[in-house]
Amino acid sequence: MTRMQLTTDFFQQTSKIFTVSELTRSIRGTLETKFGAVWVHGEISNYKLHPSGHQYFTLKDQRAQISCVIWRDTMLPPRQPLLDGAQVQVYGTVTVFEARGQYQLNVQILQPRGVGVLQAKFEALKRKLEAEGLFAPERKRPLPKFPRRIGIITSPTGAAIRDMLNVLRRRAPWLQILINPVRVQGTGAAQEIAVAIRELANEAFAPLDLIVVTRGGGSIEDLWEFNEEIVARAIFHSAVPIVVAVGHEIDFTISDFVADLRAPTPSAAAELIVPDIIDLQRRIDGCSRVLARQLLNRVRDAQQRLDHAREILQRCLAHKIDSYKRGLLHISRALQ
Repeated sequence: MTRMQLTTDFFQQTSKIFTVSELTRSIRGTLETKFGAVWVHGEISNYKLHPSGHQYFTLKDQRAQISCVIWRDTMLPPRQPLLDGAQVQVYGTVTVFEARGQYQLNVQILQPRGVGVLQAKFEALKRKLEAEGLFAPERKRPLPKFPRRIGIITSPTGAAIRDMLNVLRRRAPWLQILINPVRVQGTGAAQEIAVAIRELANEAFAPLDLIVVTRGGGSIEDLWEFNEEIVARAIFHSAVPIVVAVGHEIDFTISDFVADLRAPTPSAAAELIVPDIIDLQRRIDGCSRVLARQLLNRVRDAQQRLDHAREILQRCLAHKIDSYKRGLLHISRALQ
């Protein structure tokens, strides 16, 4: 068999002839579908911060290397520039830079090697939302001093709702409370919380003065649903002021930073959002006493002014009468 025959047979067995672009695009699709997002650790080399704000570097170990890029809208440049030789772990998607036919990692999270994955995701989302202005103090709204109707989003069986209701009933028995029950932990809980926020903020319900999003304490894994972006954005877009009370005093979530007010515990939230009826009654009694004293002083002052006016009027009348008498006597004598 001649070489020409071999070549002809080979092409006949090939179903399609790709262009370079088609083959590269197909490889890219396969890589992105197969691997998706991955964690990779290695050593940084050839780091470069481009004037556009994009960051480029190579991640390598003793046997291989991969090109990495951090787009400027994904993660802000670090306060301290990355250095060649630094050991890091990155999270990103595997893709192909088609113009060079080079596969690379589009990095979404970068952290020193050994830092927890959840903590890294927390810091990355915090930086992203802070850059977008979701934490800005000037956008936080003041809470009403005397709310009459509030909504609470939490688990209906948790300790948080029991603690809050006990405090609210004691401090503000006039308060109308609407509870929107949700799961506060596990897959899909973040979606439920976000939907519940939108439902309570919707005008379909009777208007609420404020909304409380709360749950009891737990590990970072237990509280993670309150670190999800979907919850943070639901809080940000709510037309009703929102108080977040998640976990204990030492626990901080992304939702805390977005909320109009962060309460350290569910019970503390209840104390912060409503005045104590006993204190109110004490203040009302004090105001009543002050008002009564001022009213009594005004009445006494008016009586005193009235007495003084009566005396002046009597003297004036007496003087007039004496004057008229003298005039009559003078006329009478003149007539005689």
